[in-house]
Amino acid sequence: MNGTSPTGVFEPLEPDDPRTVGGYRLAARLGAGGMGRVYLSHTPGGRALAVKVIREEFGADPEFRRRFRREVQAAQRVQGLYTAPVLDSDTEGTRPWLATAYIPGPSLAEAVGRHGPLPVPTVLPLLAGIAEALQAIHDARLVHRDLKPSNVLLAADGPRVIDFGIAHAIDATSLTSSGLVVGTPSFMAPEQAAGGRTGPATDVFALGQLAAYALTGAPAFGEGTSHAVLYRIVHEHPDLSGLPEPLRNLIAHCLTKDPDARPTVSAVMAACRVAPHGAPPAPGQWLPARVAAELTAHATPPAPPTATRGTDGLGGRGGPRRGVLVAAAAAAGALLATGVTAAVLWDGGADGGDRTGDAGGEAPERSPDGGPAQPDGEPEPAEYTGIDLPGNHHLFFGDDPPAPSLSDADTAAEIDFRYFTNSDPAQLRTGQGNSLVLLGEDQEGSFATCAAETRFTRQIDAGTVASGTQVCVRTGAGHLALVTVTGRSAADEPSDYLTVDATVWRDALG
Repeated sequence: MNGTSPTGVFEPLEPDDPRTVGGYRLAARLGAGGMGRVYLSHTPGGRALAVKVIREEFGADPEFRRRFRREVQAAQRVQGLYTAPVLDSDTEGTRPWLATAYIPGPSLAEAVGRHGPLPVPTVLPLLAGIAEALQAIHDARLVHRDLKPSNVLLAADGPRVIDFGIAHAIDATSLTSSGLVVGTPSFMAPEQAAGGRTGPATDVFALGQLAAYALTGAPAFGEGTSHAVLYRIVHEHPDLSGLPEPLRNLIAHCLTKDPDARPTVSAVMAACRVAPHGAPPAPGQWLPARVAAELTAHATPPAPPTATRGTDGLGGRGGPRRGVLVAAAAAAGALLATGVTAAVLWDGGADGGDRTGDAGGEAPERSPDGGPAQPDGEPEPAEYTGIDLPGNHHLFFGDDPPAPSLSDADTAAEIDFRYFTNSDPAQLRTGQGNSLVLLGEDQEGSFATCAAETRFTRQIDAGTVASGTQVCVRTGAGHLALVTVTGRSAADEPSDYLTVDATVWRDALG
């Protein structure tokens, strides 16, 4: 969803473009893609933003809306110097949208397309910076799934990864079943091309493909029809003999077919630091002169448009959120911190925090002292009573109200609370990146109790569950819930179900 048009960085708005989105006045069009259009706007204080408006077809799909809401919530927790922070969004309007910091620089696709392959001293910090961005994304329990040259922007102080999480929102909607491909075939991983489960290692495979593309100007598995490219990705090995020695082995390791055999993003960063030509680049001098010359055009966006009467745009909130000014200012400060950025790129972020398992397999968020992240105060709870949860169905606590949904292979790793009856005994389960705590009979089921508990597990023997059993649930989306079992089906009933009440504190762990 990123990229500038071939004729210029900032294109004038076309007649069918909105003039405002969620209170933001649009100044120019930045690009368009299969997921929607990208526009230039500004905060009330004048900071430039990229506002990404999702296609109307996606907005009409209920499954997309549910996933998009969850992915945006997770994306707003991504804190990394090499990502474009998500500053604002509206997931409920007719056309969902999100606003990110505007990054003044061309995409990797544009730079290579116009100027050819990049030298090793540029590709090393490029690879390390993208790896650090992926670590921040994975730490927020997200997997990018669509890492490609047009989703990497080249700024003066390093690369920026954009559009993380959007591909997952689109995956498994009615639109994908009607033929829309999620992900870019040339940069997919084998498990992704084969329709299998994706995880952080999927992004590592794409990272290796990006490095090969940057060094050669062509995809690692060649070009051609989507089916031909995907077949080669799954069944064949790329010819890497033309790659320079400092990076050939690392790229080959990233392109291993087995996800478990690929390096972690921390290992990729470490390998870049010790490689020949791996010394930290001078601040602002990591790009070749021919690419750096383009930054000026990107760094001078059009001024904010003059306010006009009427809305003439997409509905939603009356104006930008108050916190966006602060967040955008912080993002702008990060863009200026070139020296600090270089130090973090080459000396930090290699603490082994990344994961190579299934999507969202990271541990619950931790506080600075090593304990679980604690909320600042008790938010208003939402109460739901008398939910009949059948076997092999689950609840999402981001939904209002949370309604039982049938679990399948695609949702099993993401569910918040599941009654799993395909095992003996049956189990209460939660998805990757979430946690359960079974409260004792002497414990009060409350916000304070659930926020303080650390006896985390991801499954509980449902055979011991009786009326009055209470379970705390922490979700990767930042929600805290207390589930109280109030009954269960009789032995002679045709269906097996639990009846539960749920108290949900949304965004309590943000």
